[in-house]
Amino acid sequence: MPSPPLILASTSPFRRELLGRLGLPFTTANPAVDESPLPGEEPEASALRLAEAKARAVAGAHGEALIIGSDQVACLDGQVFGKPGNHANAVRQLQAMRGRRVTFFTGVCLLDARSGRARLRSVPTVVTFRELADAEIENYLRTEQPYNCAGSAKSEGLGIALIARIDGEDPNALIGLPLIALCDLLRSENVAVV
Repeated sequence: MPSPPLILASTSPFRRELLGRLGLPFTTANPAVDESPLPGEEPEASALRLAEAKARAVAGAHGEALIIGSDQVACLDGQVFGKPGNHANAVRQLQAMRGRRVTFFTGVCLLDARSGRARLRSVPTVVTFRELADAEIENYLRTEQPYNCAGSAKSEGLGIALIARIDGEDPNALIGLPLIALCDLLRSENVAVV
């Protein structure tokens, strides 16, 4: 029995590149989901809710597919750091995180659009930022412009220079798609990855 089509509910080139590493055929769809946290929502819960919302947002157009949604939220001392959206917010985020340990929660959802069943997993990654000078923050932001990236630091690019240490179970999670967890979810839907 052939596997159902695989859809990545994301416009992120980084997530697309990560999923491409598995060698499975897939297409992408724009989920167009409001990523604002809900009042009082815990960061990990927010990442999971948004991952599922993204998958469900494209399910109507892909009723026979397995749909992958993913989202990431950074958290420091209970404060959520989402996508900064602009330079000033990114400066504030990086100034708050310098010399600190920040937890990035990456939620992934595999939705069977036929049954409506969603399988969810959260993968935390703890990032220790270097003690950054204001000039380093400015130089980094002017070069990389990571305004659509939770926590304002792209570890897959120049943002790695801001980081002293990364602790987590899957290095891909910090980039935005935890492939180890996703492989488990795909196997649970009888999709052979290897």
